[in-house]
Amino acid sequence: MYSCCVNYLTFNCLLTLVLLCPSSLFAETHSDQDEEVLIEEIVVYGRSLAQKGSSKSASEGLVGYSDFSTRPIERVGEFVEVVPGMVATQHSGEGKANQYFLRGMNLDHGTDFSAFFMGMPINMRAHAHGQGYLDLNFLIPEIISTVRFAKGPYRADRGDFSTAGTTTFNIYEEVDSPYIKVEFGSDNHLRSLAVGSLDFNKGVMLSALEVMKNDGPWVLPADVDKVNFLTQYTLDLKDTEIKTALTVYDNNWNSTDQIPQRQVLSGAMGRFGYVDPSLGGDSSRLNMVFGLSNDSYSAGLYVSRYKLNLFGNFTYFQEDPVNGDSHEQVDRRWIYGGHFELRRELTSRVNLRVGTDLRSDQIGEVSLHSVENRIRLGLVRQDSVDWLSLGVFAELEIDISDKLRGLFGVRTDYSDYDVLSNLSDNSGRGSDDIWLPSIGFAYEVGSFGEVYLNWGKGFHSNDVRGATIAFDPLSNNELEPVALFSGQDGAEVGYRIERDDDLVLSLTYFWLQSDSELIFAGDSGGTEASDGSERSGLELALFWELDSNWVVDVSGSFTDSEFVGVDSRFNHIPNAHGRVISMGLTRAPLLGWNWSLRVRHFGDAALVEDDSVNYPSTTIVNTGISYKTDQWTVGVDLFNLADSEDYDIAYWYSSRLMSEVLPVEDIHFHPVNPRSIRVGLEYRF
Repeated sequence: MYSCCVNYLTFNCLLTLVLLCPSSLFAETHSDQDEEVLIEEIVVYGRSLAQKGSSKSASEGLVGYSDFSTRPIERVGEFVEVVPGMVATQHSGEGKANQYFLRGMNLDHGTDFSAFFMGMPINMRAHAHGQGYLDLNFLIPEIISTVRFAKGPYRADRGDFSTAGTTTFNIYEEVDSPYIKVEFGSDNHLRSLAVGSLDFNKGVMLSALEVMKNDGPWVLPADVDKVNFLTQYTLDLKDTEIKTALTVYDNNWNSTDQIPQRQVLSGAMGRFGYVDPSLGGDSSRLNMVFGLSNDSYSAGLYVSRYKLNLFGNFTYFQEDPVNGDSHEQVDRRWIYGGHFELRRELTSRVNLRVGTDLRSDQIGEVSLHSVENRIRLGLVRQDSVDWLSLGVFAELEIDISDKLRGLFGVRTDYSDYDVLSNLSDNSGRGSDDIWLPSIGFAYEVGSFGEVYLNWGKGFHSNDVRGATIAFDPLSNNELEPVALFSGQDGAEVGYRIERDDDLVLSLTYFWLQSDSELIFAGDSGGTEASDGSERSGLELALFWELDSNWVVDVSGSFTDSEFVGVDSRFNHIPNAHGRVISMGLTRAPLLGWNWSLRVRHFGDAALVEDDSVNYPSTTIVNTGISYKTDQWTVGVDLFNLADSEDYDIAYWYSSRLMSEVLPVEDIHFHPVNPRSIRVGLEYRF
């Protein structure tokens, strides 16, 4: 079987190369008499690029280029961890969206953290599994050039899901030469990649194909079968850049979800065991994106087709002692949208940005079914949803003096929705709007420092099915609908130092208040609105090129989180990590060799409101080393070098195993992956 998989991956790489090799037909040829030109390799770290004078807050940043090529990455969701203080974990299979944590917030699968790809929003609204669902599995790591990020509700050009943070993924326009890459490693990890670009019709076309198979360390093999394809065309037309891209993603997998701690402690199950062997899913997404930009304006259009079938079981036999509590979540949708932004210099000291974004989610089916061994037993709820939203913003940047900049923004978001449910009482339509002012100042201190002060209002939308609900589809109990928008306020003060392109240091104190907190509900496997919350904390980010060979980076986030308006004995927010630290040491390329060591730590967290149950901190060490020649690169990555047995994520709720008479409240956890190795071999043509 192993050899068959290798042949399958190799075939796909060769197939893509056949498509990409015509680049040689377009390349210029040189005679033997042409003078040889020696080009020195230049290492560029995105974190060292100047932000002073243009950044709107101390917590903004850019990561990319050599920052990525030297970082061991086990799963694509870890790309968000380049944001200081960000954690991406997983409680299920590798085809499902990650769990995210930032600034002491359990972001679930993306509720308060937004991501964009070439101007297209990635988060899903009214999703079958969770509001704001952020699945990054369609991204191909090697062609991501930069990740630009910002935190807090201070950006007028960002609306829904953006209060804790927002990020934008950009990809390369071309590569120096076509290449193929093959990876193999522990737990039947097999991956092949082919990337190439060519000059075509006065522009550049970039294409990439990724095929991956992986079983993971689980007793039940994950059997991940993922295919990603991207092709992008870039054209510079006078002063305007035009881009169009097509991405195709397909994945199916088996899941080992979180397991009850009591089973492991009793010896009945190992840390990588399972309760229900029927869990997993399949997902696909097709994106078509078009954009154009110049110094005065930018605009874009996108269309996306998305499908998901997801099988889960959180409580085993608690609700249905005969057939079990397994369920299937189904999502079928089209997403259409676009954006436009205009930039004008009103005076030598005043710049104006105005813009708008429009989005329509046409969800043909979002449903929940009770199942046994993936066979449907009954329909719990089925809806179709039409959700149209419009955002408009304006932002003034004023040079108040030679050293002081002011930023004044306002944004309004309007939503119109129509829900058609199989239970007519849960159907309905409505609309709502929200206004979001923001203000910021930046003051230059000396020749390499800048102080920032920011305040703004933000929000996350709630699932519109919750805004129209009247009766619980299981119990038929009457329910109160929730507000469409949950308001949030945030502020921060920060200081940034940028010295001679070799040292970047930022220190930020932030405060964030939310009208409603989303917390995990074990009986449904989703999140439910809870009390309001308040957070404050301190963040540090350091990037330092010690010399031409060594680079060190450190980030830390220390946050205090609590519910407001409740008894102080019960104000702990479940899964609110108060401490997140990451460190990296990189040996820049020298004589072909490159080495990197990374440490990721996130602190303990309460699992219940009175902090009577919690789970300990998690620390992971990864390292990678590679050697590069003109055509070949060979690399070895070691993940979880110390073979830590910590938790990736944990929850507290009741469940009932088949052998148990009554439900038992317990910690349910998903372990970090054990020590593993991956070897990569790359050939450039």
